[in-house]
Amino acid sequence: MNANVTNMEPGLLHGGNLVAARQLFPNAPEPFIDLSTGINPHSYPAPPLSPDLFARLPEAAAVDRLAAIAAEAYGAPSRDCVVPAPGTQILLAPVAALVRPGKAAVLGPTYAEFSRAAALAGHDVAEVQDISELRDADLAIVANPNNPDGRIFKKRQLLDLADARRGGLLVVDEAFMDVGPVGASLSGEVAGRDIVVLRSFGKFFGLAGLRLGFALAGPEIAARLAAALGPWAVSGPAVAIGQTALADTAWIHAMRVRLDDEARGVDAVFGGAGVEVLGGTSLFRLVRMSAADRLFHHMGRAGILVRRFPENAMWLRIGLPGDPASRDRLGSVVSRWRGQAWP
Repeated sequence: MNANVTNMEPGLLHGGNLVAARQLFPNAPEPFIDLSTGINPHSYPAPPLSPDLFARLPEAAAVDRLAAIAAEAYGAPSRDCVVPAPGTQILLAPVAALVRPGKAAVLGPTYAEFSRAAALAGHDVAEVQDISELRDADLAIVANPNNPDGRIFKKRQLLDLADARRGGLLVVDEAFMDVGPVGASLSGEVAGRDIVVLRSFGKFFGLAGLRLGFALAGPEIAARLAAALGPWAVSGPAVAIGQTALADTAWIHAMRVRLDDEARGVDAVFGGAGVEVLGGTSLFRLVRMSAADRLFHHMGRAGILVRRFPENAMWLRIGLPGDPASRDRLGSVVSRWRGQAWP
């Protein structure tokens, strides 16, 4: 049975708001540990940047190079299929507006901003529970891997969905595909299909504040999106760092291995305390228990922020601690709770 959190603080509806957390838990010890997001705590080491990147508008040729490198990194057919943007969040509304207002279906439970952006574009939005219910929608949205439960949809399943539809648009948010199964991305399948794939840069590379993301689509759809964003959508520093990071295949491979190991460590902390681990990705874990709200407050009072969900009061999403001290503190806080009854 799902129970709703009806008294959730507005500032904590999304992760990452330490100001709201400190207001809710004013006596919590510092430093506050933020485990409420799915952002890699091990940020990519940004290269030294020329002051010109801050003083001048980004050159079109540099943005083209970024698109080409992103196409290679994500497996897109060509740079003409890549639209760099200041994060994927800002892409949601213009992507939804690619389709004339009609029926939008979002496969849930998932990221709430999908429905909001579709409604802003004039669609009649419904959250559905089965992927087959996306077939008749003018705008169909699915996250793969899904947030917050980490569900993975096979590439063939999504391609069959796209090919069976008559018109409309399938949007696949692959924000966490950098840590997803190899070969599961639809990035290489966008040409000639009514598909838009969204790829986040900041989550896996741990540089969310840089605000960089990509839409991958056939050249015609990509051109329409680029026109909607207008010139200079991505900052010069983001272009430069994105070029370097996306081409660093050794760092990418090593980080995937490291995150897998650390995610197993989070599972061990909660699983060892009798908490059911539902799944997630190697950037976040989802746990379920009837006392989740009490555990949220127990952790908050100890200076650890995790993510609650208004649609299900039994869920908590846990990000990865970024250093040994944070990992030890998480283990200690959960261990202290372990002695209490788990209803």
